[in-house]
Amino acid sequence: MKSSSRYGRWVFVAAAVLASVCEAGALPRTADGKPDLTGIWESLSTAEWGVEPHAARKDAPAGLGVVEGGVIPYQPWAVAKRNENFSKRSSEDPETKCYMPGVPRVTYTPLPFQIFQSDEEVTLLYQYAHTVRTIHANATPHPPGHIDWWMGDSRGHWEKDTLVVDITDFNDQTWFDRAGNFHSADLHVVERYRLVDPDHIEYRATIEDPKVFTRPWNIELVLYRHKEKNFQLLEHECYTFEYERFYP
Repeated sequence: MKSSSRYGRWVFVAAAVLASVCEAGALPRTADGKPDLTGIWESLSTAEWGVEPHAARKDAPAGLGVVEGGVIPYQPWAVAKRNENFSKRSSEDPETKCYMPGVPRVTYTPLPFQIFQSDEEVTLLYQYAHTVRTIHANATPHPPGHIDWWMGDSRGHWEKDTLVVDITDFNDQTWFDRAGNFHSADLHVVERYRLVDPDHIEYRATIEDPKVFTRPWNIELVLYRHKEKNFQLLEHECYTFEYERFYP
């Protein structure tokens, strides 16, 4: 009887521990049951320096890349343009002039960003140059015509537990990274944010631009929640664009 009683106590303790672990790993949800993405997040990848796999160089750490398959499917003429951009990256990268980095680059710029979520929209505040982006999640369509915006126009909806965001209306002035990877104004991006546990978001983006690429291609990375005490977005002033006339 004593042995049986002792076994019963162990079963009870094990069940309690398992329940605690399951509870800790449960996804935070909003009042309407959707995963709650609210928080401060950051990518730890080296995609900012190059979305494709790249060796270390004096102005960049080595990285495994975030492009599925490893290679961006450029049209032949666009490879030459990307190589030219790379050779002039110290002065021609739009980020060096403090312009907004566009999508998806803003997601993996090595600075934190904060998400606020409501029924009607998801707002993203980026530390980089006070950039703000609104994802309209109320099923409204993109505005008619083409509009040149640095961050595009974002319209979102939920597919089960994944926030899917359709972004159009870009200008052609942003790059994907510091390696010169680029696009035209016909860029179309579809993002997917999936909360895999309370502290990690699986981020995927499908990139399409028939003027530059031979087919759509994907990137994938992980976003990490900041949990440090009193962590917050800080000032990130950038004034280089005021001196653009001095660039060659």
